[in-house]
Amino acid sequence: MQTKLQLKVSPQIAFNEQQLKDEVKQQLQLKEDSKLFVKVLKRSIDARSRSIEINLTVLAFVDEEFTEEKIAFNYLDVSSAKETCHIIGGGPAGLFAALRCLELGIKPIIIERGKNIKDRRRDLAIINKDQIVNPESNYCFGEGGAGTYSDGKLYTRSNKRGDIDKILKTLVYHGASDEILVDAHPHIGTNKLPQLIEKIRETILKFGGEVKFNTKLIDFKIKGDVITSIVTLNETGETETPIQKLILATGHSARDIYELFNKKNVLVEAKPFALGIRVEHPQTLIDKIQYHCGNLEEVVAKREYLPAASYSLVHQVKGRGVYSFCMCPGGIIAPCATNQQEIVTNGWSPSKRNNPYANSGIVVGLELSDFEAFKDFGPLAGLEFQKQTEKSAWSFGGKTQTAPAQRLQDFVNGKFSSSLPDCSYQPGVKSVDLQQVLGKLIGPTLKEGLKAFGGKMRGYMTNEAIVVGVESRTSTPVRIPRDKELLCHPQLKNLFPCGEGAGYAGGIVSAAMDGERCASMIMSN
Repeated sequence: MQTKLQLKVSPQIAFNEQQLKDEVKQQLQLKEDSKLFVKVLKRSIDARSRSIEINLTVLAFVDEEFTEEKIAFNYLDVSSAKETCHIIGGGPAGLFAALRCLELGIKPIIIERGKNIKDRRRDLAIINKDQIVNPESNYCFGEGGAGTYSDGKLYTRSNKRGDIDKILKTLVYHGASDEILVDAHPHIGTNKLPQLIEKIRETILKFGGEVKFNTKLIDFKIKGDVITSIVTLNETGETETPIQKLILATGHSARDIYELFNKKNVLVEAKPFALGIRVEHPQTLIDKIQYHCGNLEEVVAKREYLPAASYSLVHQVKGRGVYSFCMCPGGIIAPCATNQQEIVTNGWSPSKRNNPYANSGIVVGLELSDFEAFKDFGPLAGLEFQKQTEKSAWSFGGKTQTAPAQRLQDFVNGKFSSSLPDCSYQPGVKSVDLQQVLGKLIGPTLKEGLKAFGGKMRGYMTNEAIVVGVESRTSTPVRIPRDKELLCHPQLKNLFPCGEGAGYAGGIVSAAMDGERCASMIMSN
């Protein structure tokens, strides 16, 4: 007999296999000697009250054998396939586009400007230790794209854009824990993503696809309404390659691609985005607030069963949204610049989320009218606004990868911080007046939003927290348009703008789904 149950239980029961079985036996009024297997289908935390509970959907197998269904995919050998697809960018969108090509019998050829996982690690170490940015190999560029060294959060609201369950199962197939199929807010962790990305590459190569690293798109040739060839650059020089179909999945930081398109009069559009700072608190403080703890001992007791607490905050300031972005419990603030003369921050967490800090982007929503001062740049106006803010942060930080920073209360009150708390940002922080970095639009709006957050989370507004600038790559400030049905560019029928870099995704899962969609549409064009 199989029975699906909805349960609301304590964390101790939810995360203890035997106690959960006992609870299910009681719910079903089973005999003590009944044979029972319990499979958890979905799990979420309800922390709205002091007595935190776990919502579970479980499938109970009573006096019945249970065999776990093995995840499998029908990847085809495409080594001799006549139909090919060149994919620019090896991030989540590009990788999942390639996997979908394998299912369709199309040979994917990924062209990635950065290095493979192993070689990329060295360049990340150099950013953190020596503050030298390799513009082709960093936290944004390289195998797996920005997704490899993101937090690894897999939650998305884009459930109408594709098959979320398939994306998660693909990740499990390539080495992710099957817990991501259960948790309401699944998470892999930055420490585990690199191995997973390497296994996806191995699958692509095993079935006849190609992956070319250290190879950068620098030009393309057009005839009529199609791209006939692409020009790439690697260590041996320039190469012109004829193409059939082209998926452009370059990520939100490939500014040279937007500039190339604009220069060649291929339609691109300015797009709203968000910009702000990253705020870091002691994780124990966020746990205490979110788990309703009176003291540190209570925090320790609750954390025996519960993960590091997170938060999600939003507030309107004079019609403009201020909100938390990419909140990383037990995480690290990372230096994500793609050029030497800029400061860009982002956050990530390991799988256990066991670092002593909690960080989150706190950003202000910007509209096209906010870029009026850069109107001479046309559709790249928002991009220039973004560049200027990042360069301002670099200048105030001391013209290294040292980031400008301020204590949270001091920032809100307009007071210079004579000292700064410890911070996870490895290149270091420098005390400055962040208002001068952020400007008259973003600075005051952030301050009002943070004041409101202090009212919503008692204890959030504290000088134990540090504000680090700037969080500027929340999404691309440029959209590459495409047909809503066919997904091809309105001017070029064999070009498929894809993922975050084209303006159609906002995270690993949504980018992966968009990659699959674009690959699927190749068969229809």
